[in-house]
Amino acid sequence: MKVKVNNNEVETQATSLSELALQLHLPSKGVAVAVDNEMIPQARWADCMLNEQQDIIIIKAVCGG
Repeated sequence: MKVKVNNNEVETQATSLSELALQLHLPSKGVAVAVDNEMIPQARWADCMLNEQQDIIIIKAVCGG
């Protein structure tokens, strides 16, 4: 299936947000994810099922000043 991740089309076999996070090698901390403009807490990633053409925004925290 194809989903949009940060406005880039990504082909994936992932069926859940947690599977997609593994595929994208997301860190376990310092990441916020929204699916179709709804923030999904990391505790719910495994329950968040993905559908074709969903819009996913990933924000990674960075250190600095």
